[in-house]
This record gives sequence, structure tokens and C-alpha cells, in this order.
Amino acid sequence: MQSGMVLIWIGALLIVGGIVLAAGRVLWKGRLSDPHRTGSGVTLEPQGRAQALHPKHHWPSIALVALGLILLLAETAV
Repeated sequence: MQSGMVLIWIGALLIVGGIVLAAGRVLWKGRLSDPHRTGSGVTLEPQGRAQALHPKHHWPSIALVALGLILLLAETAV
């Protein structure tokens, strides 16, 4: 196997790993649409759950995806 192909595989695995890590973090925190009662009835709007989707909580997964993209682009540029 050529070294270029190894870099492509590593980049692809880093991208997939970053996406799985980001999705896993959101899913492990529980449901985003738990129904809760308000004064006017039941709503599915999350209370405080929007912070779980903030990019500062997902910087490791963003870094993995970015590193994978850099590896893929570096190999295709050669």
C-alpha cells in the first residue's frame, strides 16, 4: 500500500471519528426534546439543551474533522 493511500485512510477515519464523537456527545446527554410543562401546556422546546450543541463543547471533534480534512487535502494536492 502506498504512503499516499495510508494518509487518505487516516484522514477519512479522523473525519468519521470526529463526526461520531460529536454525535455521541449530544446523544449521551439525553434527549433534546423531553416534554416539559409550561404555564400554557406541554412543549417540546428544550430548556437549556441548546448549549449542548454549542461548538465550544465540541472542539475535540471539530479538531479531528479539521485534521482529517487537512490530511485529505494535503494528499490530493501532491
